[in-house]
Amino acid sequence: MLQEYEEFIRDYLGLIEKEKGVLGEYSRIISTPTVKNVFLGPFALIESAAKVEDSTILSNREEKVEIKEGAIVEHSIIQWGSEVTSMSIVSESVLTEHSHVERHGKVTQSLLGPNTGVAEGEVTASLVGPFVGFHHQSLLIAALWPEGKGNVGYGANVGSNHTSKAPDQEIWCGEGTFFGLGTNIKFPANFKKSPYSIIATGVTTLPQKVEFPFSLINSPAVNLPGVSPAFNEIIPGWVLSDNLFTIRRNEGKYRKRNKARRSRFDFEVLRPDIVDLMIEARERLKNIPEVKDFYLGKDLPGLGKNYLFEKNRKKAVDIYTFFIRYYALCGLKNKLEESNEWKDILVKESSHTRWEHERKIILQEFPGKGLKELLQMLAEMQERIAEMVEESKRKDDVRGKKIIEDYESAHTCAEDDSFVKETWQETRKILQEIKGLLSRC
Repeated sequence: MLQEYEEFIRDYLGLIEKEKGVLGEYSRIISTPTVKNVFLGPFALIESAAKVEDSTILSNREEKVEIKEGAIVEHSIIQWGSEVTSMSIVSESVLTEHSHVERHGKVTQSLLGPNTGVAEGEVTASLVGPFVGFHHQSLLIAALWPEGKGNVGYGANVGSNHTSKAPDQEIWCGEGTFFGLGTNIKFPANFKKSPYSIIATGVTTLPQKVEFPFSLINSPAVNLPGVSPAFNEIIPGWVLSDNLFTIRRNEGKYRKRNKARRSRFDFEVLRPDIVDLMIEARERLKNIPEVKDFYLGKDLPGLGKNYLFEKNRKKAVDIYTFFIRYYALCGLKNKLEESNEWKDILVKESSHTRWEHERKIILQEFPGKGLKELLQMLAEMQERIAEMVEESKRKDDVRGKKIIEDYESAHTCAEDDSFVKETWQETRKILQEIKGLLSRC
């Protein structure tokens, strides 16, 4: 396959080779000393840039590309709607549609997915997926992050790819990973099966593989016998149990902020592949050989170089179970709404892949339960989720008032937060729809 791909590229380059630069209609070059060997698409703007060389700039009337304010672009492809501004550098890289680099940001030998932005920080030798926020001085190097939807906080050093032997180490980031302020991530690292996890402020992680979705990895609060002080504490499922506001808000935020026209995204967090990771993680948490006060990776595969307290193991089983079941029951509601024939709907195999996945989970999680009882449980879970969203936001109010005297005067309280209100509005709508389905049972 690699040989076929190389042949395709060679043939393609032969077809598009030009002896001169090409300027598309209504493209503009203003106050820029060097523009060399460039394909400049229609309506693109190069203004007051330092130089633009050996690059392809794809642009059109609705999705103008702008390279300006001292920026440097060389040996790169800049796609529709993208921007490189304010003395940023893009070298040997691809900026896919509606991505941007600004405020001295540096992108080298990398690919940025749609709607991703790099400001002030440095991205080197990485594949960064869509909707990654990178707005402060920080480093991301040798990272494979195709699913994106994450954040790199100020001072985060995600880049220890050099072992003093060779710069050949790497990291696989999970979808929605949040690297907190001042984190130090040692390579090799693999968080691919830990989507939507948070590595807390100031944490230094050892080389490891973590396989628990929606986890919090935090600095150790206690010294445990026989455990290296370099090990951190992990709380699987914490993002669901204690920070649901963020997860639910991000689904809508990314949908609203999406400008890409050529790429398709699945904004839903609770979807089959992530639910399967939750099911796998729950089974490992349940099937421990021996109950202990705390667990390490040798006791519970997937913990990485972290420890897990027993109380958090039990809590993780419960929260994973809640959202696995919620996902499946939401699928049941959707199926009932689109179907006129409800008889044997739970036992009859379906060719619809998503519903078949949801149906099998229902049969496993709710043996012997009827449609009416399942819908009633969904209604209770839906209301509980709205409460969890508000509770996770209210934590900020409680903490803030203890620390800042006039906190209330400058911050919107949880019950008045626009997203919390939107969540309750959507919840009431869903409850009415469930009520209508129950009337047909």
